[in-house]
Amino acid sequence: MIMAVNMAANHEPQVFLFLSELLGRTVVDSAGLPIGRIQDLTGNIGEMYPPVTDILLRLEKNKKTVLFPWIRVAKVGVRLTANPLQPDDFREPMLRPGEIFLRETLLDKQVVDTDGAKIRRVNDLQFLQAHRILHLVHVDVGFHGLLRRVGLERPVGFLLRSLFDYAMADQLIAWKFVQPLASPDLLRLTVAQNRLAQLHPADLADIIEELDIHQRTAVFGSLDVETAAETLEETDPKIQVSLIEGLSPANASDIIEEMSLSEAADLLGDLPKEQAEGILKEMEKDVADDMKELLAHPEEKAGGLMTTSFLAFGPEVKAGDAMEKIRLEAEDMDLIYYVYVLDGAENILGVLTLRDLLVAPPATPLAELMDMRVVSVDIEEKKERIADDFAKYGIMAMPVVDEDNRMKGVILFKNLLEVVAPKLGR
Repeated sequence: MIMAVNMAANHEPQVFLFLSELLGRTVVDSAGLPIGRIQDLTGNIGEMYPPVTDILLRLEKNKKTVLFPWIRVAKVGVRLTANPLQPDDFREPMLRPGEIFLRETLLDKQVVDTDGAKIRRVNDLQFLQAHRILHLVHVDVGFHGLLRRVGLERPVGFLLRSLFDYAMADQLIAWKFVQPLASPDLLRLTVAQNRLAQLHPADLADIIEELDIHQRTAVFGSLDVETAAETLEETDPKIQVSLIEGLSPANASDIIEEMSLSEAADLLGDLPKEQAEGILKEMEKDVADDMKELLAHPEEKAGGLMTTSFLAFGPEVKAGDAMEKIRLEAEDMDLIYYVYVLDGAENILGVLTLRDLLVAPPATPLAELMDMRVVSVDIEEKKERIADDFAKYGIMAMPVVDEDNRMKGVILFKNLLEVVAPKLGR
């Protein structure tokens, strides 16, 4: 039970308390008579360290559930004893704007942990009492917190110390780094400029894939457009579809336009035809045209694997001029490692690397720098044969040509990684 007695605020010690230690305890009045048992606490999460506003009490007298102001508690001990009761101390359990029930809303909820890029579960909450105000300061995501909550902290702790000389430590995350999301079952840990975007997209994709559909939507919806696009590229195709299907055509278009052309085309190809067409209508015309060209080819052939976003110049272009154009366009390119040299009919004359350009004198024509030994693949070639060529030649990208030997796109190594990897290990 918890007692409350008046103390001078400036002499009150600072005390750390866990929610699991408070739940179920009895609040008594100034005469020591029981008022009720603690069922939950309310807090205003709009502040960095939310103050507890009320106690949700189940009254001893009539078993009714009411809210009782935390500020009316003078001291926390084995029992909570209230100051002399006032007629308006009790009110119906209705939350004010910005308030939540802390136990109901936070315990057992999942936290996206940016430190380890994984999901943690909230097992307990830690509060700091100072000057009669109780502040939520940490969420406990460790095993120690779980044992404390189920009443096994002491016996298990004793066994661990006796048998293994091991003392359990709390795993606490400061509340200021925790941010509730739209999903009722998910919290977000916001460190490093308060953005999940600080995680690698592959880690974010792993997190999203662990969640159910509602939680995925909440996490995905919290990302900026660029990070959402990068994360989609790393996510399982079925989950990609479920995430995009929940967006409006305009929002989906914004994200898909930030993806690489080949990845975006694959995603659009997996969507229902009507939805894909709606998204294409929202895109800029040149991007939509590129998408439609890729969608016209079967996914298992070169035309369906390629991207049309690559760098190409005429043979007469100087190295310095090419570098200047690359600086302007690189952000929109899927591939900048290779630069292709094409004639007026878009036939491939040669290829050079970005390194070749960087070390070349600016006035040197690309015709003098290019390597004419270009490995290309027909637009109708199957991916298994393409994988053989990637493994054989050890290149990072392969140009795709049509029946007239005109360059139509480039297949990136990463798009064939799952096929190529087993062959590289032979």
